[in-house]
Amino acid sequence: MADQQKIHPVPDVEAPPEASPSAPLVPPATSKSDTGNPVEQHPLNSQSHGPSPVKHSTAPKKRRSCCCRCMCWTLSLLLLLIVILGIIVGILFLVFRPKLPKYSIDGLRVTQFDLSSVNSSLSASFDVNITARNPNKRIGIYYDGGSHITVWYNETQLCEGALPKFYQGHKNTTVLVLPMTGQVQNGTVLLTALQQQQQMTGNIPLRLRAKQTVRVKLGSLKLMKMKFRIRCRLVVNALSANNAIRISSSSCSFRLRL
Repeated sequence: MADQQKIHPVPDVEAPPEASPSAPLVPPATSKSDTGNPVEQHPLNSQSHGPSPVKHSTAPKKRRSCCCRCMCWTLSLLLLLIVILGIIVGILFLVFRPKLPKYSIDGLRVTQFDLSSVNSSLSASFDVNITARNPNKRIGIYYDGGSHITVWYNETQLCEGALPKFYQGHKNTTVLVLPMTGQVQNGTVLLTALQQQQQMTGNIPLRLRAKQTVRVKLGSLKLMKMKFRIRCRLVVNALSANNAIRISSSSCSFRLRL
């Protein structure tokens, strides 16, 4: 009888209850790697194995290219204008063959060179003969008003005058007699310096300066106004009134300004 008794297991009251299934430790959309670390999976990039390409903005490159094009066009236009102007100037030069006018001082007459007894000032009056030559065959010169001519001894201005207003045609030579007057305040010092100069060298160096506004005529076309300067050096034997003044040497230079 004892062998036939059945033994029924008795539950262990002290044993802890079985742990209920908890939330997964691996978050969704991830998989567990071989090392046990979760690897995030993106649904859109799950099929691509390489890194996604980096996109760069093309706006700065477009701005640079536009600036480069503008600079290239501007430089090209400037170069084209320079070439066109050079061609026009070359054609005008070949057609008209321009030459600079020439000037010379051919005579000087002293009409007054007196020292005042009141204030020791010196009054001077000269008549200067200037020859102007235009060697051009197809170019005329208009001498406008507003010219200024001065005669100097060293740094002292003796007298001043002006050229008349006239037109000089092609291959023309014009002789001008210019009256010039002036007054030097400290005349005694000037006369002493002139006497010493004449005793030492036997002559007196003078300088003539002229500023003149002209307009050049090319055929029937008048160009814009231009200014030129004349510098002349001459050597005379003496400076005294009512005596024959002999010019030993003279030379003139010409400079044109637009």
